[in-house]
Amino acid sequence: MAVNPSSVPSVRSGRLMRVSPRGAGSGWKAALFMLPSWVLLLVFFFVPIVLTFYFAFTDLSLTGTSSSAVTFVGFRNFAAMFSDPTFRVSILRTITFLVFSAIIGQQVLGLLLAILMNERHRVFRSVVGVLVLAGWVTPEIVVAFIFYAFFSDQGTLNTVLGWLHQKPVAWLYTFPMTAVVVANIWHGTAFSMLVYQAALGDVPKEILESAEIDGAGRLQRLARVTLPVIKGSIATNMVLITLQTLGLFTLIYSLTGGGPGNKTETLPIYMYQQAFADYQLGYGTAISLILLVIGILASLLYMRMLKIDL
Repeated sequence: MAVNPSSVPSVRSGRLMRVSPRGAGSGWKAALFMLPSWVLLLVFFFVPIVLTFYFAFTDLSLTGTSSSAVTFVGFRNFAAMFSDPTFRVSILRTITFLVFSAIIGQQVLGLLLAILMNERHRVFRSVVGVLVLAGWVTPEIVVAFIFYAFFSDQGTLNTVLGWLHQKPVAWLYTFPMTAVVVANIWHGTAFSMLVYQAALGDVPKEILESAEIDGAGRLQRLARVTLPVIKGSIATNMVLITLQTLGLFTLIYSLTGGGPGNKTETLPIYMYQQAFADYQLGYGTAISLILLVIGILASLLYMRMLKIDL
């Protein structure tokens, strides 16, 4: 015979008490506790997303009649965007900056630093870690001024070239994309290093020792044991640094302003020019959706390449 839990007495402090089952009221109480979080998510997350998608299909501007009387224009912003050669060049600049700065630069250099520091003395790891982290915690505007001083005509790099009896180079004019790539690698590599240091610490030492006993060299152990084990961390790091690099604005704008010409005009710079310099907020918002699509496609590509299940 089934026993009703509410009729079972319990003893607490010498008195008989009735044990009440979990009632239906606990559900709305839990929802009430979660209400502030839901309100914050709604106001600061979902509403901006919905407004972004809406404004991308309007002629919203900072000045003029379109600033007060917004008109729905459909896909006109996107049609104008893809017919603009400057936009197409900005996409190529963005992909170039992403590949060399994030995928090749931060990813490879961060992994290399993590491997080199993995089995070193704690003092060595602390010194190198502090030096690399110093670049990561430095604000982007400060990083821009540091590398402006480094690459300028009278800067550190040309001074060193003068010591070597070499002619000075106008780096920010002749090689502007190289300058911003190097600056972003210096600034962001520490994040990849920290991710891979944590991942390498989780690789079972027994597997590495077994591979070494079987005759596998250092590179073979890295390619056939370590990298497959940490492929989840590789995918996560690639997604994070890709999204960070796609949205990078302050460093590039402060260092080169997108120039000379449009040689360093990535999509965030182009979006800023259209939205705030030319006052076309609707058009600029449409560009931000293209950035979102590029980030999503890149993330899915990483997952597929590394065979990570979503």
